[in-house]
Amino acid sequence: MKFGGVFDSVAIESKIAEKETLTGKPGFWDNPQKAEKIMGDIKALKARIEPWKELVAAIDDAETLYELAVESDDESLEEEIQTAIDDIRVKFEKQSILNLLSDEVDRNGAYFTIHAGAGGTEACDWAQMLFRMYSRWCERHGYKIQVVDILEAEGGIKSVTAEITGEYAYGYLKSEAGVHRLVRISPFDSNARRHTSFSSVYVFPVLDDSIEVEIKPEDLRVDTYRSGGAGGQHVNKTDSAVRFTHLPTGIVVACQTERSQTMNRQTAMNMLRARLYEYYRAEKEKENAKYSQEKKDISWGNQIRSYVFQPYTMVKDHRTKHEVGNIQSVMDGNIDEFIEIFLQLKWKGLASDFSSEDDMNV
Repeated sequence: MKFGGVFDSVAIESKIAEKETLTGKPGFWDNPQKAEKIMGDIKALKARIEPWKELVAAIDDAETLYELAVESDDESLEEEIQTAIDDIRVKFEKQSILNLLSDEVDRNGAYFTIHAGAGGTEACDWAQMLFRMYSRWCERHGYKIQVVDILEAEGGIKSVTAEITGEYAYGYLKSEAGVHRLVRISPFDSNARRHTSFSSVYVFPVLDDSIEVEIKPEDLRVDTYRSGGAGGQHVNKTDSAVRFTHLPTGIVVACQTERSQTMNRQTAMNMLRARLYEYYRAEKEKENAKYSQEKKDISWGNQIRSYVFQPYTMVKDHRTKHEVGNIQSVMDGNIDEFIEIFLQLKWKGLASDFSSEDDMNV
C-alpha cells in the first residue's frame, strides 16, 4: 500500500525488518557509533509509517461509525462523524507534508543566519523584522530558539545566527534560504520615500554524531575576542568569543553568547560541521547533472520572496507564485503556507529556485 502517494509502506517495513535483524546479531554493540546509527534509522523509519497506520485505523473507525448510523438511522451521530472526518483531514495534511521531508537531516534541528544587505539602518531594521518573524514561527510550533552570534547595528541587526531545536526544524526551514526583499515607506526617511531593502537567510542542519564530517586541525584558524553588547561583567572582560575560519573553503563561524570560551568553541565547532556538511553536499550536487538546476547561490538578484507594505500589502513567493495579502499575519510568523506549498511543488519538480525577471517588478 502507498500512503499519501509518497512512499511504499511494504518497502519501509522491509527496511525496518532488515535493520532490526542486524540489532539481534552478536557483537552489534561492539561498534557503538554504527549501532546508534542503525537504531536511529529504525526510529526514523517507524516515525514515517506508524502515523499512517494510525490514520488508516481512524478512517476504518469513522467508516464503521457511519455504517452504524445508517443502519440504525441515528442522526445524533452526525456531529461525531463530522468531527472524526475533520480530525482525519488535519492529520492527513500534516503527514503528507512530513513525508516530503525524507532527507537524512530533515528531522534535525537547524541553525539559521540572517544577514542585512546594503542600505544601512533600513536594511538592519529589515533583518531584525525577519528575525522576529522566524522567532514567532518557532513559538507557534513549540521550537526552542537560541541566539548563537549576533552583530547589532543602528536601527536593528547587521547579522544574527540562531539555533532552533525541535523535530523537522531543518526540514521546514530549509525552504526559507535565500534573499528576502522588503518594499515600504521608510520610517527612517524624513521625506517618506519608498525604499527597497534586502536580507539573506541561510539555513543549515544541526548534525548528530551519526553524520561524520572530517575537520583537520591544520585547516582551521581560531580567533578569540571579547563578546560585544550586553552580557554582564564576565562576558565583556574576557576573550570568551570564538571565531573559526575553515581555510580550504573560507567558511567562517562564530559564537559569543556563552560565558565560557570552551562552550563557545563547542557550539562554533558544531556550526562548522553543519556548514561543511551543506557545503560538501552542494558541491556533490553540482557534479550531478540531475541536480544542476536545483540549487542557486544566494545573491541580491535572486530573491525568493518579496514583502510589500506600500503602495499595497502583499507577500509573494517567486518560486511558487503563492501570494498572501495579510502581510501583518506573515510578519507575525504565519509562514506555513509558503513553506508547505514550496515543499509540495519542489517534490513534484514544479518550484523554481529564484525569481524571474517579471517577478522582480513586484
